[in-house]
Amino acid sequence: MATIVQERSRITAKGQTTVPKAVRQALGVSYGGEIAFVVDENGVSVRRVENEEADPVIGTFLGFLEQDMLRNPQNVIAFPPSLADRMAALTEQVRIDPDEVIDGPVAL
Repeated sequence: MATIVQERSRITAKGQTTVPKAVRQALGVSYGGEIAFVVDENGVSVRRVENEEADPVIGTFLGFLEQDMLRNPQNVIAFPPSLADRMAALTEQVRIDPDEVIDGPVAL
Protein backbone atom coordinates (compact mmCIF):
# COMPACT_ATOMS: atom_id res chain seq x y z
CA MET A 1 0.00 0.00 0.00
CA ALA A 2 1.34 3.45 -0.88
CA THR A 3 2.18 5.91 1.87
CA ILE A 4 -0.11 8.95 1.78
CA VAL A 5 1.42 10.91 4.67
CA GLN A 6 4.57 10.32 6.67
CA GLU A 7 5.34 12.61 9.59
CA ARG A 8 8.03 12.51 12.25
CA SER A 9 7.73 13.41 15.91
CA ARG A 10 10.37 13.38 18.63
CA ILE A 11 9.71 11.71 21.98
CA THR A 12 10.66 13.80 25.03
CA ALA A 13 12.45 12.56 28.13
CA LYS A 14 9.00 12.22 29.74
CA GLY A 15 7.79 9.96 26.92
CA GLN A 16 5.62 12.68 25.39
CA THR A 17 5.30 13.64 21.75
CA THR A 18 3.35 16.04 19.57
CA VAL A 19 0.97 14.49 17.07
CA PRO A 20 1.70 16.31 13.79
CA LYS A 21 -1.10 18.41 12.29
CA ALA A 22 -1.49 16.23 9.19
CA VAL A 23 -1.90 13.15 11.38
CA ARG A 24 -4.42 14.89 13.67
CA GLN A 25 -6.42 15.92 10.62
CA ALA A 26 -6.29 12.41 9.13
CA LEU A 27 -7.48 10.99 12.45
CA GLY A 28 -10.16 13.67 12.79
CA VAL A 29 -9.02 14.78 16.23
CA SER A 30 -8.23 18.17 17.68
CA TYR A 31 -7.57 19.69 21.08
CA GLY A 32 -9.09 17.47 23.76
CA GLY A 33 -9.59 14.56 21.37
CA GLU A 34 -8.33 11.12 22.27
CA ILE A 35 -6.21 8.68 20.32
CA ALA A 36 -5.37 5.05 21.02
CA PHE A 37 -2.10 3.29 20.24
CA VAL A 38 -2.83 -0.27 19.14
CA VAL A 39 -0.09 -2.91 19.16
CA ASP A 40 -0.88 -6.15 17.32
CA GLU A 41 0.85 -8.75 15.17
CA ASN A 42 1.15 -6.21 12.32
CA GLY A 43 2.96 -3.59 14.38
CA VAL A 44 1.69 -0.35 15.91
CA SER A 45 -1.16 1.80 14.68
CA VAL A 46 -2.86 4.93 15.95
CA ARG A 47 -6.62 5.31 15.97
CA ARG A 48 -9.07 7.96 17.05
CA VAL A 49 -11.01 7.01 20.18
CA GLU A 50 -14.63 7.07 19.15
CA ASN A 51 -17.19 8.73 21.37
CA GLU A 52 -19.89 6.61 22.96
CA GLU A 53 -22.51 7.81 20.47
CA ALA A 54 -20.71 6.19 17.53
CA ASP A 55 -22.08 2.99 16.05
CA PRO A 56 -20.03 0.19 17.67
CA VAL A 57 -20.23 -1.94 14.53
CA ILE A 58 -18.43 0.60 12.34
CA GLY A 59 -15.06 0.22 14.12
CA THR A 60 -15.24 -3.56 13.96
CA PHE A 61 -16.16 -3.46 10.28
CA LEU A 62 -13.36 -1.02 9.43
CA GLY A 63 -10.92 -3.19 11.37
CA PHE A 64 -12.07 -6.21 9.36
CA LEU A 65 -11.54 -4.29 6.10
CA GLU A 66 -8.08 -3.18 7.21
CA GLN A 67 -7.02 -6.73 8.06
CA ASP A 68 -8.48 -8.07 4.81
CA MET A 69 -6.56 -5.49 2.78
CA LEU A 70 -3.34 -6.36 4.63
CA ARG A 71 -3.85 -10.10 4.04
CA ASN A 72 -4.97 -9.72 0.42
CA PRO A 73 -3.19 -6.68 -1.04
CA GLN A 74 -3.72 -8.08 -4.56
CA ASN A 75 -7.40 -7.15 -4.17
CA VAL A 76 -6.64 -3.48 -3.50
CA ILE A 77 -6.59 -1.76 -6.87
CA ALA A 78 -6.39 1.83 -8.04
CA PHE A 79 -9.43 3.76 -9.22
CA PRO A 80 -10.03 3.33 -12.94
CA PRO A 81 -8.79 6.45 -14.76
CA SER A 82 -12.35 7.21 -15.89
CA LEU A 83 -13.54 7.36 -12.26
CA ALA A 84 -10.62 9.57 -11.25
CA ASP A 85 -11.39 11.89 -14.20
CA ARG A 86 -15.08 12.07 -13.20
CA MET A 87 -14.16 12.87 -9.59
CA ALA A 88 -11.80 15.61 -10.77
CA ALA A 89 -14.50 17.09 -13.00
CA LEU A 90 -17.08 17.11 -10.17
CA THR A 91 -14.70 18.87 -7.78
CA GLU A 92 -13.04 21.20 -10.27
CA GLN A 93 -14.72 24.33 -8.86
CA VAL A 94 -14.17 23.33 -5.21
CA ARG A 95 -11.39 25.34 -3.58
CA ILE A 96 -9.74 24.08 -0.41
CA ASP A 97 -6.94 25.21 1.86
CA PRO A 98 -5.09 22.08 3.07
CA ASP A 99 -3.60 24.11 5.94
CA GLU A 100 -6.97 25.35 7.21
CA VAL A 101 -7.88 24.11 10.69
CA ILE A 102 -10.91 21.83 10.71
CA ASP A 103 -13.40 22.86 13.39
CA GLY A 104 -15.78 20.33 14.90
CA PRO A 105 -16.07 16.60 14.31
CA VAL A 106 -14.71 15.06 11.14
CA ALA A 107 -16.25 11.90 9.71
CA LEU A 108 -13.66 9.74 8.00
